[in-house]
Amino acid sequence: MIYAEILAGGSGTRMGNTDKPKQFLMLGNKPIIIHTLEQFLMNPSIDEVLVIVPKIWMEFSKDIINSFIADTTKIVVIEGGSTRNETIMNGCRYIEKTHGINDDDIILTHDSVRPFVNQRIINDNIKKMEQYVAVDTIIPAADTIVESLDGEVITSIPVRNNFYQGQTPQSFKIKDLMSVYKDLTDDEKQILTDACKIFVLKGLDVGIVEGEAYNIKITTMYDLKVANAIVEEDIHD
Repeated sequence: MIYAEILAGGSGTRMGNTDKPKQFLMLGNKPIIIHTLEQFLMNPSIDEVLVIVPKIWMEFSKDIINSFIADTTKIVVIEGGSTRNETIMNGCRYIEKTHGINDDDIILTHDSVRPFVNQRIINDNIKKMEQYVAVDTIIPAADTIVESLDGEVITSIPVRNNFYQGQTPQSFKIKDLMSVYKDLTDDEKQILTDACKIFVLKGLDVGIVEGEAYNIKITTMYDLKVANAIVEEDIHD
């Protein structure tokens, strides 16, 4: 089985004065999260799409989904956790309880506010999971990376060609993800906020898939303006 997990736990604090989390703000003529959901729903390889949201927004999420998506049979809305990784694990636990988990079951985790993910990226993640227990979506770093250990002076300037920017989806064999997360200490769970990083630090190979520069994460009002410009351009193309 192949699952998609749409992570919609953000509160949207960087969006400024909004009355709802950023994933529910309008992008063009529908909420950001709907654009994202549609990309995973149209992929025939994905068996079920989990939407993970804070408890207080669960009913609101269901209402929005029912308003904008005709066929919701592949969608389930689940309560999120206190951290990003706990939110991911809530989805995995739901799958384990509801369907059981086989060795080859995989899950694609994706930010609800990355609405421009495309079918090529999704399919590349699925294909790459035939080789690895975890896969990350990345793009080459566009700018020089500067390291400063004290925030006052430059410690080093690494070679940019060796560095990439992380995007999503991040994909995992569900059994392996649950196993490595279970082995973390409480302190490690607080520090290791990126699921792929957990695999790297445990000495497990994480495959990479090439993302797209336009697969942006909408976290600020500026990002939303850029996203609306992309939508407008697509409409008129």
